[in-house]
Amino acid sequence: MNLEQLLSLLRRKRHSLKNKVLFRFFGLLVVSILIVQCGRNLPTLRNSPVTLTTLLIAEEVAEWQPFVAEFERTHPHIRINLVEGPNATDQIEDLYTSSFLLGNAPYDLVFMDIIWVPKFAAAGWLLDLSERIPEAELSTFLEGDIEGGRYQGKLYRMPLRSDAGMLYYRSDWLEQIGAEPPETFDELLQISKTIQNKGLSKWGYLWQGKQYEGLVAMFVEILHGYGAFWINPETLEVGLDQPEALQAVNFLGQTISEGISPSGVTTYDEEITRRLFQNGEAVLLRNWPYVFRLASEPDSPIKGKFWIKPMVHAPGKSSGACQGGWGLGIAKSSSHLESALEFIKFFTSEEIQRQYVLATGYVPSRRGLLNDPTIVTKYPYYPQLLEVLENTVLRPPIAQYSEASDILQRYLSAALTGTMSPENAMKQATRETQELLKL
Repeated sequence: MNLEQLLSLLRRKRHSLKNKVLFRFFGLLVVSILIVQCGRNLPTLRNSPVTLTTLLIAEEVAEWQPFVAEFERTHPHIRINLVEGPNATDQIEDLYTSSFLLGNAPYDLVFMDIIWVPKFAAAGWLLDLSERIPEAELSTFLEGDIEGGRYQGKLYRMPLRSDAGMLYYRSDWLEQIGAEPPETFDELLQISKTIQNKGLSKWGYLWQGKQYEGLVAMFVEILHGYGAFWINPETLEVGLDQPEALQAVNFLGQTISEGISPSGVTTYDEEITRRLFQNGEAVLLRNWPYVFRLASEPDSPIKGKFWIKPMVHAPGKSSGACQGGWGLGIAKSSSHLESALEFIKFFTSEEIQRQYVLATGYVPSRRGLLNDPTIVTKYPYYPQLLEVLENTVLRPPIAQYSEASDILQRYLSAALTGTMSPENAMKQATRETQELLKL
């Protein structure tokens, strides 16, 4: 009996049926059949596109849109919803954190700064990608970028773009005094003094001394250069009060006390130091890759007069660039895990990453792209940048990273501004960090 026959029978029997229970039975049967047939007639509803949502820094939304459009064209069953957030990265982190803590987070894709990975992974907010990305694929990326996406041996983030600290130097001034770029801390100090004494530059060396995350990123490079360490993530040992770590603090203090760096450097961030260097007020600068593009613009006073190299180090030790960068993870709470993985594979693929780098000037996370002819034509310093990126050091990948960073920022700033002695500041930083890691 089909639906029309059943409805006809129901109408004929309606007045003759005296058993209300039987009548209700027929009514329920009709409703059931209607539901089933309607379900069968709604294939378009069941096959409607999946929507993946992610939160971005406001200025990056426009950068993503061409690639999202291409992805949606080649993946018509998936749509990408880009939520525009603040331009401050710490506020983006807070928004992600709040949404996950409240539950039912709206985000499927999580666009992360490298230092968020341990916190998000330890909290159980991210999907483990370890078994979903072949090792052969991972090997095509820079090692530091991949390691920065791991927590306790598991992979939670695929890198989209890389970043690392390095040393900028005025190649024209070094040529004038017949000096090679510095390799050691002592050479950096000596070159700075020579340049200043000859009246070529007001300052010798600029670095980020403001009390914020940039201070920590800079300091881990100095620590590594002296053979010191902050926190061992395997043993949770804290090394800030060790002799080598004190050497690192004292080196920075020496640049201030000897007038190599301005006394105001303890309030400087990346942009202040970049502008001073670009305006010709210093011979050496520690900063990130973005400076090269800005300092090479047609109206830059130092265009063609500077170059880059890995950070300096103590004799017998090695250079270490602080590993930065951003990448994509998947929210464990997402209902569209496979679709999210499709987007990550697409956006981090070699061809799309090539287009992304050419369009934005970001540093690729795929090793081979740093020597890609098309990219090198536009960014000729990328092969030199590869030397920096192959010798990076991670900030400690621990769940309590934010709190540990805050402790180091406070006490390192106290030591550099003279409100505490370096010895007392680092001892106190060590004690508080040890207490934190007991939690």
